[in-house]
Amino acid sequence: MSAATDASVDLLGEARRIAEGVDQLFEEALANRCDGRDRLCAAMRHAGIGGGKRLRPLMTVAAAQLFGIDEYRALRAGAAIEAIHVYSLIHDDLPCMDDDDLRRGKPTVHKAFDEATAVLAGDCFHALAFELLADERTHEDPFVRSDLVVELAKASGIDGMGGGQAMDLAAEGQELDLNAITRLQQLKTGALIEYAVEAAVIMGRVMPDGRARYRGYARNVGLAFQIADDLLDHEGDEQAAGKRLQKDAEAGKATFVSLLGVERARAQAQMLVDQAIEHLHGHGEEADLLRAIARYAVERDR
Repeated sequence: MSAATDASVDLLGEARRIAEGVDQLFEEALANRCDGRDRLCAAMRHAGIGGGKRLRPLMTVAAAQLFGIDEYRALRAGAAIEAIHVYSLIHDDLPCMDDDDLRRGKPTVHKAFDEATAVLAGDCFHALAFELLADERTHEDPFVRSDLVVELAKASGIDGMGGGQAMDLAAEGQELDLNAITRLQQLKTGALIEYAVEAAVIMGRVMPDGRARYRGYARNVGLAFQIADDLLDHEGDEQAAGKRLQKDAEAGKATFVSLLGVERARAQAQMLVDQAIEHLHGHGEEADLLRAIARYAVERDR
């Protein structure tokens, strides 16, 4: 996470504070497991604690500010999203997927431990996500909790992240056009980012017909974030990124950069950020953190 991108918001400080809150929730979930699960808990700590941008929980807390939602409750929902994200990274790094050795500047879970432990660690983060959402501490209304669970299931399953990953695996060596790449990334990366805002909207009890602009904000930020990822993969620094770069080019996968070129891709990402911020019109300073997050999507270096 870079320095603040908005004069009125300490984005770096907010990101650090939310990351610490997520780490604490993960630590609480993994405490007092001093039996045959020790290795599994160590693997989960290795993957989930002390690393990553925590963009999704940060977005949930930021969106919660629009509706006056208690921050601890928003943080629990954000931690659930981060748990799904961590599970996806653990499984994505496995030899049967992308076969990566480095994640967030340290060995991937299957390298630091073993493949079986990595699979189980991912499975347990997946389960933890729904455990967090179903708890009364996240929201007292069972109907709100039910909506949170259902929408996260959609965002992480075949109509979301999981389906996008399947499309990505099938895309190696294929000639995909811009529409196909956009659809793939809207599922693989964008669905969880959209849910990060949707979770706050659900907790704020916004009626369905009033949710479109918040979905529009999140959809635009998600695509801008992915284009920026493609740019970093194309021209970024591996040490700063903490992972291996130029994997897509090596695998023969089409990206926004390969289809648009560097300059057009960068311009497209900026246009998406501008549109995302426009979706927040009518909100005042309570939306400043969301605006700063949108700008960060294209200004980051990792």
